[in-house]
Amino acid sequence: MPPVPAPRRPAGVPPEMDRFDAMQAFARVVESGSFTQAAHSLQLSRATVTQLVQQLEARLRVKLLHRTTRQVQVTAEGAAYYERVLRLLADMDDAETSLSAGAASPRGLLRVDVPSPLARLLLVPALPDFHARHPDIQLHLGVSDRVVDVIGEHVDCVLRGGTLPDSGLIARHVADLPLGCYAAPAYLERHGTPGHPQALASAPHQVVGFLWKRSGRVLPLRMRRGAEQVEVQGRHLLAVDDGNAYLAAGLAGLGVLWLPEYMARAHLAGGELRPLFTDWRFEPMPLYLAFAPNRHVSAKLRVFIDWVAALLDRHAPVQRPAR
Repeated sequence: MPPVPAPRRPAGVPPEMDRFDAMQAFARVVESGSFTQAAHSLQLSRATVTQLVQQLEARLRVKLLHRTTRQVQVTAEGAAYYERVLRLLADMDDAETSLSAGAASPRGLLRVDVPSPLARLLLVPALPDFHARHPDIQLHLGVSDRVVDVIGEHVDCVLRGGTLPDSGLIARHVADLPLGCYAAPAYLERHGTPGHPQALASAPHQVVGFLWKRSGRVLPLRMRRGAEQVEVQGRHLLAVDDGNAYLAAGLAGLGVLWLPEYMARAHLAGGELRPLFTDWRFEPMPLYLAFAPNRHVSAKLRVFIDWVAALLDRHAPVQRPAR
């Protein structure tokens, strides 16, 4: 069989350009809208990323990006090329995974962002099991309650509670977190036990407010008792935007909390919290795992999604409507 001739290189294109690196650099610039951010995520210098994209444009003889002093915008040709590049990079990732140790042994880096209490109490303690099953997957775990730009920050997936906005992300409903209302003994000694949820709207009672990052507003609590249904905003002197700080404020007696049961369980057992309104039913908080629609669901991401779904199903299964 005659040897396969090497592809001809267009005139003016340096031979040192690695096409895979150049395509990866171009894709990161498109996703982040910045050469600087792309360089940071790839752990390269900005000059190297700029050179790779320039060499790619020289090879293709097409302008892929419009650059100004303030922003980077993809051209029409660049947008079409980007879609092709994503598929090529995904196929290469899958090919390397299948050759390394078989499709059952995915490998590589995953960037995931999860709420801080969920990470501390459920996810991180269970990670030894995940790493035992998938020792070649490296996790970079962002732990926060902030709104994450999945595409711009090159995050593979996020776990978030509450109703997701119409952000264009693909979301998988993985859990329904049971909620309850709680207060510290010190709070109840000072203010008494509220007899009705509406009592939390006026003195002497108060709640600890949780600031929803998407709106900057304090979340209300919806609950039902028989035919009676109420939505309680609550009077608050303190509002926080982090789940761990929210719990700490309640334990310090700064106000009434409504929490997922998994966050309250140990503190109930230790007597640090007491349940309120036990004859009321609370709407559960849905939990979603979301990722970008143009992000290829690689083998490593697929096994992580399935593992998280199985983990949460043991703690807070999705509540299916009765047939």
